[in-house]
Amino acid sequence: MPTLYALKPAFQGRLRPLVNRLAAIGVTANSITILAALMSIAAGTAIAILHEWRSLLLLVPVVMFVRMALNAVDGMLAREHGQASTLGMYLNEICDVVSDLALILPFAAFPEFSPWGVIAFALTAVLTEFAGVLGIAAGIGRNYAGPFGKSDRALGVVAVLCAAGLWPASIAPLVFPAMATLSLLTAINRIRAGLIGNAS
Repeated sequence: MPTLYALKPAFQGRLRPLVNRLAAIGVTANSITILAALMSIAAGTAIAILHEWRSLLLLVPVVMFVRMALNAVDGMLAREHGQASTLGMYLNEICDVVSDLALILPFAAFPEFSPWGVIAFALTAVLTEFAGVLGIAAGIGRNYAGPFGKSDRALGVVAVLCAAGLWPASIAPLVFPAMATLSLLTAINRIRAGLIGNAS
């Protein structure tokens, strides 16, 4: 079965005509990066304020998919249209973290989940991203290693199950603490990889 990484070139190929049109009319990679963050913030704010409407949680996987497409678009604009910049690098990393927090923290408003567990997961998710970025300084490149390297996908599953009311009451309080633990292990693995890379 092909992985998402194996499908990435085909996905980018489908986006390339759109990317070329955006570049032609002057759209920048940085503006796409900011747009993706604003979209996540808007969705997270709506979910937090209107948490009685559980169906809004379905915005989480939708926003994550659109973000994935926008991340591909801004990357292609940067690489293929000469828009790569130091500012873009900072925006890309900071906006990703802000977007993740905007979609994670609203889960604290739902009574079946532990608010402290949600906060712990938010903090460890940031730590995991930070440890991955530091791989560049450690000389091994941006590190995407796991075991919880793609926590956003798990968050999307949690959102769908919560919207459908399918979380057993006995399990729900453990969901975010478990994801926080896996994120912490992921951060440790990324740090260890950097240390090994420096030592070799």
